[in-house]
Amino acid sequence: MKLQNKVALVTGASRGIGAAVARRLAADGATVALIYKGQAATAEEVAAGIRRAGAQAATFQADVADERSVNAMIKEVVEKFGRIDILVNMAGIFEAAPVGQISREMFDNEFSTHAWSVIATTQAALPYFPASGGYIVNVSTNLVHDPGNGTAVYSAAKAAVEVLTRGFARELGSRGIRVNAVAPAITRTDMTAGIPKDHLEAETKLTPLGRLAEPEDIAEVVAFLASSDSRWITGRTILTDGGRV
Repeated sequence: MKLQNKVALVTGASRGIGAAVARRLAADGATVALIYKGQAATAEEVAAGIRRAGAQAATFQADVADERSVNAMIKEVVEKFGRIDILVNMAGIFEAAPVGQISREMFDNEFSTHAWSVIATTQAALPYFPASGGYIVNVSTNLVHDPGNGTAVYSAAKAAVEVLTRGFARELGSRGIRVNAVAPAITRTDMTAGIPKDHLEAETKLTPLGRLAEPEDIAEVVAFLASSDSRWITGRTILTDGGRV
């Protein structure tokens, strides 16, 4: 298994794409630290499933927008597993509002949860990456390239993630740490379950592959970026949207 003896830390791992990523990395042999904010039982359910499949996994609580919480969580992970080889920043929220109704609270929430969390988790984890290097994978959105009505702030926060990905890749390349991102479109998770059916149907028609993404579709690409299979790729954001953009 290509990730045998690797330790992977996945934020937002209690549900959706994050949970699928945790399962996929574990299937490749990684020991997985699943990070959750408030859904302890759900996160533990995912971790238990990973353990039943024969891999190692444990859950840790943190608010990724709060660097003190992140620093404490990273120390707990390292105390249990010894180091970090792979960091996957999957935690996220989604708020939408048209111009004229955008609040400062919404702006702060979006940028703290998406952009600042990438900075906080990366900085906290870096001292525990081995001298041989490692992998960091962030999550953006295809809306960076085609923002829909009401999604400007969310898209801008994710655009910041893409810039951080490129910048960090340049700075960390000399340490053998590769930094990339994935940019999904609408994916079938509980986070998108409330989207009106007609909107989902319209998105499906606009997607060349003729369907919406499943979490496992995105997890496969993350697993590629978190392994030596992608050894000559860094600083890139891969559109994982079925050709929607």
